Amino acid sequence: MSQQEEKYPASAISSWSGFVYQGKIALYHSLKLIHDGDLDFELQLDSSDDFAIYKAGKLHSAHQVKAKISRYRSGYAKALEQCTLIEYDKIKGTPRYFHVSVQLDNTDDHKGASGEIVKFYRYGDNFHCGLGEIEGLTKALIKKIFENESITVSDNLINFNYCLLSEKISTKAIHNHKLNQVDGFSENKAAYVGRIEGKEILEDLLNQNPYQDRGYYAVELKTELLTYLEEILDQTLPRMSDATYERARRLCEHIRETPINELKKLCQMMKPSERFQDVQTNDIRRYTKLIQAISVEPIFKHLPHYLDSENRFYVPTALDVDESEECESDMIREMKNNGDLLRLLFEYNHLIASKSEASFTFNTKFTNSDDFDNKPATEKLESNITKSLCISVITIDDAEGRLNDKTTHG
Repeated sequence: MSQQEEKYPASAISSWSGFVYQGKIALYHSLKLIHDGDLDFELQLDSSDDFAIYKAGKLHSAHQVKAKISRYRSGYAKALEQCTLIEYDKIKGTPRYFHVSVQLDNTDDHKGASGEIVKFYRYGDNFHCGLGEIEGLTKALIKKIFENESITVSDNLINFNYCLLSEKISTKAIHNHKLNQVDGFSENKAAYVGRIEGKEILEDLLNQNPYQDRGYYAVELKTELLTYLEEILDQTLPRMSDATYERARRLCEHIRETPINELKKLCQMMKPSERFQDVQTNDIRRYTKLIQAISVEPIFKHLPHYLDSENRFYVPTALDVDESEECESDMIREMKNNGDLLRLLFEYNHLIASKSEASFTFNTKFTNSDDFDNKPATEKLESNITKSLCISVITIDDAEGRLNDKTTHG
């Protein structure tokens, strides 16, 4: 493939570099400083540089981050020269680093017209780090920091802290970007009012215990969902249409912005036939593929959902139905023991299965979302006095038919 043939959507690259890769690299570099014993720094995100390190109020190092622009150094010529400019806080002698996600044909230092030098950032023996590699490197650093503090660690503890720190960095980067793009702050002002101290990052690491946090699995789901979506975007970006990219990006943003208490509902509704206890990669894969496959644009409010012409709610799920009777019995069994699920199903009782041979409905013995496992209510149902909750599990084709009917006639 020639340099001319390697093309990526410019709009997608801008968002990609700004909101995903940049934050992960900034977290890795900050943890590297902490591991090396340096706590007296501040991390500044999304200003004139993708991120920067300040010490005692002065710029210590400036960092540009570029994800999947090209495998050839020539594709970064303009960005490299931009890094060498003497502007804002960047003065002569300021260390400047360039981060790339793919291996380049040339990673020698770049000397600009200003005489300033830009160095390609080194990750061990490599001068690049892909999206699929940065998580492993970051978790290894977290483990080393724990060991330095004589803290016994488990994979769960490392993963939990990685999830929380990633969330902190991503949220801050997006907040700074919003201040600049939406609220009219200058880039520098947006970043200056939102720095993160190195000591604060270390305190977050040492003070979080997943087993004392009721939202642990929801936090994990949030990171797992985002990681999966980010990796899929990373793999398919060159051939992805703008519309497909935009929907995936909106899903990423919706999940990132959803509070943990709300996210617990998504945890449950992804697989309403089971009690949510852990993140299953296959469930995440089925759920996100279903949202991409449906032609109608989802409504990203609370749970991602759809409305038909009668304003009935339809919720995408990761349900993979082999036998409708088994799915029905599993769901009823879970509803009997799970008041949270029951309350959700009274609001969202049309479920789109990620895979099912046919659509089906079934009646439950539940008549009130606040009376789950309520014997008098069940007795009323058996006496045909009260109507029960009816659950509808529908295929993607049937869902398309109902939702497109609204598009046609609405």
